[in-house]
Amino acid sequence: MSLELYHALISTCSQKVRLVLAEKQLDWTSRIVNLSKGEHLAETYLRINPNGVVPTLVHDGAPIIDSSVINEYLEDVFPEMPLRPRDPRAIAHMRAWRQYIDEVPTPAIRVPSFNAFFVPTWSGMTEEQFLAYTEQLPLRKHFYRKMGRTGFSEQDVSEALDKLRQTLDRMERALGNGPWLVGSLYTIADASITPSIVRMDDCGLTHMWRELRRVSDWYDRIRNRPSFTAAYLRGSRDLGPGGELSRD
Repeated sequence: MSLELYHALISTCSQKVRLVLAEKQLDWTSRIVNLSKGEHLAETYLRINPNGVVPTLVHDGAPIIDSSVINEYLEDVFPEMPLRPRDPRAIAHMRAWRQYIDEVPTPAIRVPSFNAFFVPTWSGMTEEQFLAYTEQLPLRKHFYRKMGRTGFSEQDVSEALDKLRQTLDRMERALGNGPWLVGSLYTIADASITPSIVRMDDCGLTHMWRELRRVSDWYDRIRNRPSFTAAYLRGSRDLGPGGELSRD
């Protein structure tokens, strides 16, 4: 059995998959994709992931793409140490959370995150260079163009923060039924939301859950799990020279 993960260290979607790999205690080979060098847009990478984003899991030579799909695949193929409940209704509840996370907080956190970390890169480009770069992107070309070289507008940031606030409120209510989002079992839902909360922490937004006791306690439990240390690899939250900042 061979598992290879093509990923970037600080990519939130890569972190989500690394959390599940760690929770399942699976052995895997790391294939770092250097985003600043455009390795995610290289022909060799696009052959295994035509979307040109990270991560990509390659299992015995077969590529699996999209972080949420990868995590469900890992649960299907390696059911030991389960991250899904057994009850069909609980599974549906978990998947509803996963879908909400993919549609609301995951894209929302990109707005303050990109403004905080990417604007210096884009501002150093000419408009022609920036448009030429975005033209290469199989996905999210228009997302980048909306951001532009100077970052997202105040209105965009306000809307993103409102979505993140809604997410935190929903989490606070859900955590009243157990220590995790779907009750007593840590699931794919918890792994899915963790990178967005960590990125909020990185962006100085911890005040948004300061008064939410259950969310605060959940985050403490998350950071104390061995999977957290394993998934957030050494240097993965640093803005280092390797270009590992997420563009996924």
